[in-house]
Amino acid sequence: MTKTHANVALAAKLFRGFGDQMRLAILAELARAGELRVTDLVASLGGSQSNMSGHMACLKDCGLVVDRPEGRQVFYRIAADEVVGVLRSAEDLLGLSGEQIELCPNYPAP
Repeated sequence: MTKTHANVALAAKLFRGFGDQMRLAILAELARAGELRVTDLVASLGGSQSNMSGHMACLKDCGLVVDRPEGRQVFYRIAADEVVGVLRSAEDLLGLSGEQIELCPNYPAP
């Protein structure tokens, strides 16, 4: 495998973290609010606590979020400013071509 191919494969893995609708909503909520607990995310985004915990574990394993235990509570935040940069860049790109993306036949709406 060439270095370029390896870098592309690694980038594809990164974007899988952003590719799930709930994980993307979690990252956006953390970008907006700062630190939140799983219960806070469930209250604002919906879903079950176990499902949310699974998404948080995925985001943490990928290095996109970090946690901070405080007593019996665990607070999560975005791991690096660059994660927020990716979210902002996505918003900018959607401003330019969001309608085309919405109508793209290769990625039908769920």
